[in-house]
Amino acid sequence: MKEHFVMFARYNEWCNRRISDVAGRLPDSDYRAERGAFFGSVHRTLNHILVGDRIWMRRFTGEGPTYTDLDATPCEDFATLNAARQAEDARIGAYIDALDAEKLAGTISYRTVSKPADIVQPLAPTLAHFFNHQTHHRGQVHCLLTQTAGRRETTPSMDLIIFQRETGIGLS
Repeated sequence: MKEHFVMFARYNEWCNRRISDVAGRLPDSDYRAERGAFFGSVHRTLNHILVGDRIWMRRFTGEGPTYTDLDATPCEDFATLNAARQAEDARIGAYIDALDAEKLAGTISYRTVSKPADIVQPLAPTLAHFFNHQTHHRGQVHCLLTQTAGRRETTPSMDLIIFQRETGIGLS
């Protein structure tokens, strides 16, 4: 099971680099334009992914910033957000690498943000949600980037199978 989560941590980092490569080339007006996505713009959606990851990583590790608002924008510009994203991806990878079978079979306790409630649930399915949440919102960013860039070729594929073929991770 750990190999599965290691693959998703590496896939997460790979996708984020690909998204950042495109987002970083956008004019600031396009990067910040409200386009009707759940979080509005590329900028706000990328901030939401970072905020969500930080919330979950604090729950998993007990360390890192806290947020009371899922709409928070801790990074006001792309360069700061990109650096924070890279640091968070490294933190996610290190956390997953340090997990063992006992921890994966354990539970996690946390308090929700939107409708405060205390929750206890198994760690492994929670990690599955964590990685799925990233994929969900990156898909929104991918759509926004494709619309903004104007060509499908501009925004690279983020299919897991492409990642696996390029890296060899998850194929054995």
